[in-house]
Amino acid sequence: MNDPPHYRFPPASAYRLNRCLFALKSDDAFRARFLKDAQAAMSELALDAEEAGAVARGDRDALLARGAHPYLVFMADLRLRMEREPVSFEFF
Repeated sequence: MNDPPHYRFPPASAYRLNRCLFALKSDDAFRARFLKDAQAAMSELALDAEEAGAVARGDRDALLARGAHPYLVFMADLRLRMEREPVSFEFF
């Protein structure tokens, strides 16, 4: 069992980023605000410009590099796509 871990816990410095992704995944009201005005919604959580840009673009690699939890990246993206394209997820 000397293999390196396949998962690193998110650093404390990524708390605001992960909080934003969690809100996109779980908070209908926040997600609606995000879809209406992403920059205003992200400013509520005090994301820096690079974090906000990565979230707005849905840039998985940039989010993970900044310490985002992989599950939250996936679920936030899925929930946003479900809102934007509800028909394509009809049977999900």
